[in-house]
Amino acid sequence: MNIGEVYNRIHLWRKENIKERHFLLFTCFIVGILTALAAYLLKLAIHFIELFLTNNFSQTGANYLYLVYPIIGILLAGLFVKYWVKDDISHGVTKILFSISQRKSRIKPHNIYTSLMASSITIGFGGSVGAEAPIVLTGSAIGSNVGRFFKLDQRNLMLLVGCGAAGAIAGIFKAPIAGILFVIEVLLLDLTLSSILPLLVTAVTATTISYILTGTDAMFAYSQMEPFTLHRIPFVIMLGIICGFLSLYVTRTMSWSEDLYSRLKPWGRFALGGVTLSTLIFLFPPLFGEGYNSIETLLAGGSKYRDLLNGSFFYSFQSRWGIVIFLVLILLFKTFATSATNGGGGTGGVFAPTLFMGCILGFIYSYTLNELGWGTYLPQENFALMGMAGVMAGVMHAPLTGTFLIAELTGGYELFLPLMIVSICSYATIMVFERHNIYAMRLAKKGELITHHKDKAVLTFLKVEDMLETNIPVVHPDMTLGDMVKVISTSQRNIFPVVNDDGKLQGLVLLNDIRNIMFRPELYDRFKVNKFMVGSPAEIKIDTPMEKVMNTFEDTKAWNLPVVDSDGVYMGILSQSSVFNYYREVLLENYSDEEE
Repeated sequence: MNIGEVYNRIHLWRKENIKERHFLLFTCFIVGILTALAAYLLKLAIHFIELFLTNNFSQTGANYLYLVYPIIGILLAGLFVKYWVKDDISHGVTKILFSISQRKSRIKPHNIYTSLMASSITIGFGGSVGAEAPIVLTGSAIGSNVGRFFKLDQRNLMLLVGCGAAGAIAGIFKAPIAGILFVIEVLLLDLTLSSILPLLVTAVTATTISYILTGTDAMFAYSQMEPFTLHRIPFVIMLGIICGFLSLYVTRTMSWSEDLYSRLKPWGRFALGGVTLSTLIFLFPPLFGEGYNSIETLLAGGSKYRDLLNGSFFYSFQSRWGIVIFLVLILLFKTFATSATNGGGGTGGVFAPTLFMGCILGFIYSYTLNELGWGTYLPQENFALMGMAGVMAGVMHAPLTGTFLIAELTGGYELFLPLMIVSICSYATIMVFERHNIYAMRLAKKGELITHHKDKAVLTFLKVEDMLETNIPVVHPDMTLGDMVKVISTSQRNIFPVVNDDGKLQGLVLLNDIRNIMFRPELYDRFKVNKFMVGSPAEIKIDTPMEKVMNTFEDTKAWNLPVVDSDGVYMGILSQSSVFNYYREVLLENYSDEEE
């Protein structure tokens, strides 16, 4: 008996003896362990490379190797992706959204390790991006492929994609609640009674493994120096609004930069990205890597913030306002450094950059107001944390994720109320200008984005080509009424598409329109199809999003509409009854809470 036969027998035994939903929890446990190990390996690789390259850097003057390391990093990562991976592994969270929106939930096996390798090289050599988007893609790939290995059904495969993402966030940040909320708010996985327990199992397992590997301390050492008082609420609200506008700047700038790099040829993208990134890091060393060291410096309190100038060309500019100007410039250029990293060929996400920029913004805001002496004293460490929550909530359109992640990252649960206020204000501000978060913008433009609105979510699952009726007889414009009657006698439909010799749609013949003449044989040779055919109320392109298709049905009041390709060639008929049948099947398959 070979391995394949043993595997099939075990699978059959499992199907017969263990209910699917019970076995799913075991699968989620496995996914939690694997995602935590992947997160640990990624952090270890990044730390090792960064320490090896920068251990002997000067703290009091410029380090010219900053001009070299980032270029090497994105070059190595780009070559690895081009010649080894031979697949696009950028924009990891967007890929997961697309996978869910297409109801495929199948992520290629190579994503289990390729994102880890490419991002560790990119960030270790100084790429100004985060490791979270790559680890989320890795986690989702683990969930998808573990589910496929155990031959779980389609609905549970989709759930395991979300569980993998939750486990990745929980594992890398030691933040189980934030991991679950990220899946709900950002990946837009619909939360039902059957999905909450698997998410919990994966997130808690991943966090526990991370505790075992790295200890139980919070990711950022932080002890609250000043308790929050209610008279600071107006300043908190204002910070939230400012975070919202910074989030808008980040979203628009990165979108513009991405379009710019996409118009260049590969080596042009590398040249522009490499020069831009290395120059910015040379001038502003805190832009090197994820930026978590800078966050720890700002949260340390006292005058530690001056250490951000170490190794900088501007080391001597340590005046009271010199540090503010330095940090404002970092804030403005961080988005360009992140875009240059990804655009030049590196691999990384915007998760860490949002935390980095939020921390700096909160510090600048409180430090400036304290120096000016306006109003009450604002604890700079506290407001740095609030800024992190606010910018993350704004960029990702995820106020709950922003609130809970910062609380779990730092143990700063005493600041829960101001963290919520800042997150809500930031989210409300950016929603005025941007409907979708930075991950979902590309899919939203194509109409391929799943949403929490179940009607729209189900419609994104439906594809025109899956519901086409192609067995309806077609007729030609020069056919006679007699020929038409023969076609009608062999069909049970009351609509017949008219096509020319090239297969292009010319119109429709409706049975009701010719009922008064079809029983008069003396007219059979006098009338041709081109005399009694009618134009279609509308034509549907084969790639039209289903939401737009349903709007077309609503506007035309038609029950059947012809479908054509981009050249106008007839492909079939789409009926509302077919759409409703498929809609019901998808709804039951993906949103039913019935026990297996």
